[in-house]
Amino acid sequence: MAVTIVMVDSVNAEAEAANPKYAGIVVDAKTGNVLYSENADRLQYPASLTKMMTLYMTFEALEQGRIRLDTPVPFSAYASAQAPTKLGVRAGGTITVEQGILGLVTLSANDAATALGEMLGGGSEDRFAQLMTAKAHALGMTRTTYRNANGLPNTAQMTTARDQARLGIALRQHFPQYYGYFSTRAFKFGSRTIRSHNRLVGSVRGVDGIKTGYTRAAGFNLVSSVQVDGKSIVGVVMGGASTPARDAQMRNLIATYLPKASNRGGSSALIAQAAPAPTMIETPAPVQPKKAQQMAKTITAAQPVSAAAADLSLPHKGPLPDARYQVAETEVAYAETAAPKSDNPLVAQPMPAPTKVKTMTFKQQAAVAAPKPTPASMPSEQGDTSVDNVTTASTTPSPTRAASTSNGPTGWVVQVGVSPSRQMAMDLLESARSKGGKALASAKPFAVAYAAGGDQLYRARFGGFDDQRHAVNACKALKKAGIKCWAAAQ
Repeated sequence: MAVTIVMVDSVNAEAEAANPKYAGIVVDAKTGNVLYSENADRLQYPASLTKMMTLYMTFEALEQGRIRLDTPVPFSAYASAQAPTKLGVRAGGTITVEQGILGLVTLSANDAATALGEMLGGGSEDRFAQLMTAKAHALGMTRTTYRNANGLPNTAQMTTARDQARLGIALRQHFPQYYGYFSTRAFKFGSRTIRSHNRLVGSVRGVDGIKTGYTRAAGFNLVSSVQVDGKSIVGVVMGGASTPARDAQMRNLIATYLPKASNRGGSSALIAQAAPAPTMIETPAPVQPKKAQQMAKTITAAQPVSAAAADLSLPHKGPLPDARYQVAETEVAYAETAAPKSDNPLVAQPMPAPTKVKTMTFKQQAAVAAPKPTPASMPSEQGDTSVDNVTTASTTPSPTRAASTSNGPTGWVVQVGVSPSRQMAMDLLESARSKGGKALASAKPFAVAYAAGGDQLYRARFGGFDDQRHAVNACKALKKAGIKCWAAAQ
C-alpha cells in the first residue's frame, strides 16, 4: 500500500509540473537560498493565500498593542454577506480577534477576513487593501497587489510564488508568538467543530502550516512551512490542477529539497522587519449587541519603511516592477516585469524610497472614501466574482462554454476586461455571465487575442446582441452587479 501511495503521488507531481498554470518555489528558510524554482516570478492570482497578509497585519496589530486576542471584531452587512466558506456571523454580531484568526487558518472564512480588514482599515476594506499592498512592498513583495482581505476573485489582485515564499518566511520569523496558529487542525466555534483545509499538517512530518487557496482562475494554491532536524524550508505551489495534484507536488518538493537545505545559519532575520508602530487614534471599539461602547486603538496607516539590509539572500527590498497593469481608455492590459538581475533568484536590487501613505481619520462603521491611487499603482478592478469552491465554496460552472475564435461574432459586443491568457479571459466571462442575468442569457462569450508591447493578451467579450440597445442594456446590468464594461460595434 505504501508503495502504491508513493507511485500515485509521483504521477500526480509529474502531471502538476506539466500544468501550464503551475508555478512553484522552494526556499531554504535559514539561508534564503532558492533550492527550486519554476515560473516563480510569473504573476498569478493569490486566491485565499491573500489571508496570509491579512493575518500578518493582524499579528502586527497584536504585537503593537493596538488590539488584543479578546478584542471584539464587528461584522458589517458587507462582511456578513461575503461568499462561503464563512463563519456565518450575522450583521451586527461580533467575534473575538482570536476566533477570527482561527477562522482564517482553518476554514479560510471570507466573512471573518473582511471583518478583520474593516476593523484594521478604519472601517474600510478598500483602505485595508491599500495598507496590505504597502506592507507587502515594505517586505520586498514588489510584484504583489491586494484589493481585498479574503482573496475572493479580483483580476487586479496579483502576486508571485516568490513573493508568497517571502511572506511565509516573514510570518514565521516576525511573529513566532502567533505563528503556532497555522498548525491548528480544528477548533470549536459555537456548536460547530471546524477542521483545517490544510491536509499536509499532521500528515507530512515537519509541516507546521501555512495556507491553502483556490479559485477557478487561480487554480489550487498552497504555501507550506517545514522544520525537521534543524532544517527549514518554505515551499509554494500555485496554479495546481486539483487538490490531490497540488498536495502531491508539495510532498514531492519537500521530499526532494528538504535534504538539500542547510542546518546552519538563521542567526539573523532573512526579511528585515518593517516599521515602528504608526500613528494611532482613538475610535469606538467594536461592541457586542446591546452592550455599552468601549474605546480601542486602531491603525490609521501602515507605511513601508526602510530597515537594515539583511546579510542573507532575502533582502527586504527589491526592484519595482517595470509595469504591472497598463490602463487604457477602455480596457486594462497586462505586462510582465523583468526578472531581478542576480545569480540568486531571490536577491533583488534596491528599490527607490517607498511612497508614504497619507494618514486619515476614520470613524467606526462610517462610510469611508479611500484615497484613489493612480492607475499605474492600482489597476482598475474587473468583475471576476466567481467563488472559490475549496477555501471559499464555488458556483457551479456553466455546462457549456462557447469556443473562442480569432475575431468572434460581428456586430455589437460588450467587453468586460483583458487577461494574460485565453483561459483567464473565458473564466472572467463565465463569472460575468453569472452576474449579468437575463441580459446575457443569449450572449456568446469569446476571447480575442491581440499583441500589446510584445505580449499576447486576450480581450474578454460577449457578442450576439441584436443591436446597440441590447448591448448597452447588458453592460448596464453588468455595471449594476459591480462589473466594469463597455459596449462597441465590432
